[in-house]
Amino acid sequence: MSYFNIRVYGLLINERQEVLLSDEFEQGQYFTKFPGGGVELGEGLIEALKREFVEECSVEIEVMEHFYTTDFYEKSSFNDSQIVSIYYLVKEKQPLNLNFKKKAYDFDVADLEVNQSFRWVPIDLMTEEEVTFNTDKIVVKRLKKLLVANGR
Repeated sequence: MSYFNIRVYGLLINERQEVLLSDEFEQGQYFTKFPGGGVELGEGLIEALKREFVEECSVEIEVMEHFYTTDFYEKSSFNDSQIVSIYYLVKEKQPLNLNFKKKAYDFDVADLEVNQSFRWVPIDLMTEEEVTFNTDKIVVKRLKKLLVANGR
């Protein structure tokens, strides 16, 4: 049986034009993505994104505007579902209190089940290879175009 898996992600960009990335290890796989995750039954997109940021980053966010929605078929890397990802530009309501890393997969604890760490990556230096999933790669391209369009 196949089904849709609705995901929502936040693009948090700081004053240095760096975007927040989440490096994770889960279900035996390493991957890098933007903060966010699955929409739960009965939840709206904005509500889900705010919940995900509280769960992952321990911070409340303000959702600024829609940035991109998946417009092609993408199969999940974890099951038989079809992924539909929605991205929003967001800003934090208070400063992030996370242990930011300089390199990918630099986890504080060697937990074998689930690990997560965060790092800031300059948008102008970012490449599509920086992220794991196809939809995120498109978002990286669009973020770079946005940076150029804004003269940065």
